[in-house]
Parts: sequence; C-alpha cells; structure tokens
Amino acid sequence: MNDSFFRKIESKTGVPMEEVFALANAIQFADFSDERQVRKIIRKVGKLARKDVPQHTEDELVRSIVSGGTAVNIKDIQDMLGS
Repeated sequence: MNDSFFRKIESKTGVPMEEVFALANAIQFADFSDERQVRKIIRKVGKLARKDVPQHTEDELVRSIVSGGTAVNIKDIQDMLGS
C-alpha cells in the first residue's frame, strides 16, 4: 500500500499507523489462552479506540477469549466494546 493511503487513515482516525501495525503484530502472534496477553491486547485496543474499558467489561472479554483460546481480531473487540 502507498504512503498516501496510510496518511489518510492517520488523519481520519488520529492513530499513527505504527501503533496499528504494532497491535496487529501483537494479535497475530498472541497466545489467546494466556490471560495476561489477552488483557494487554484489550487495553491496547481500548487505548487506540480512545475508549475506557471498565474492569468488569475487560474481565468478560478475557473470559470469553481465553475460554475459546482462538484468535480474535480488532473488530471483534471493538464490537464488544460498543465502538
């Protein structure tokens, strides 16, 4: 993809593409049966989405993801947060 495409995304979202790529990389290689890793990813998504994730919501997301043990994409987490 070209740089102008990424600049457009950055200008519309206010999120640097480096942060998006870092999160995508973390998700790609995460162990979704590891509660600590899952919590870290949920917090990163919340931060990028500029959403406060209440502790009870984080706990529910973690239980859901860890019990399934399968990969989750950013869109899934954002949908769970009501973004």
